[in-house]
Amino acid sequence: MFVPLWDLNPLENIRFQWVTVGLILANTLIFVLFQTGLFFPVPPETLVSFAIIPNDLINQGYLGGAGAKEAARSIAVPERLTLLTYMFIHGSFLHLAGNMVFLWVFGDNIEDAMGHARFLLFYLLCGIFAGLTHTFMQPASNVPMIGASGAVAGVIAAYLMLHPNVRVWILALFRIPLRVSAGFALLVWIGLQIVNLVYDQGAGTAWWAHIGGLIAGAVLILFMRKPGIPLFDRSTGITT
Repeated sequence: MFVPLWDLNPLENIRFQWVTVGLILANTLIFVLFQTGLFFPVPPETLVSFAIIPNDLINQGYLGGAGAKEAARSIAVPERLTLLTYMFIHGSFLHLAGNMVFLWVFGDNIEDAMGHARFLLFYLLCGIFAGLTHTFMQPASNVPMIGASGAVAGVIAAYLMLHPNVRVWILALFRIPLRVSAGFALLVWIGLQIVNLVYDQGAGTAWWAHIGGLIAGAVLILFMRKPGIPLFDRSTGITT
């Protein structure tokens, strides 16, 4: 596994990645203020209210029945709304940090290719589709799903389709700095998601959400990028 550090891909159409930074700040503030217990401690049953529970979303959110875990929820968050709220809650600091690092490195260039408002819509749509994919592939599950991984997977797919040749610095095996192409790094990441989906389904990670986010990002970038933004740009980025 690896951690992306930074890419050599300057912004061309916007001055600053306001939405990318705003999403990172929102996720981080929610975690620090409400999940660490340092400021406004929130009990687990309240956090569950904002998570996707597939069985509840299908039976209560779409068919009108009673949610399987309704009694465990301390506040009444409409099931459909959890398709948005779940992606702003994280299970641990490492869970948060992993998602936010990928968003920081790759999100700015997708925002640059779309513009601020369209990128925010893109991010949320990827997260929603990721949540729906997980739900319909695990319809009987009562395990709460949280985290921005599905939305971030959409960003990864879009970056791969726009800038596969840009050079990216990564920390391979969490300790070895390497400069590789974005295409190589992100295809390795996508391959790991597929392997984990097949062989590691009991690990507690919503691998189907990652796949759903990837599909959404790959499709949406076709229509949501600005006119004149090419797919599979051959540029390698800044030469250093």
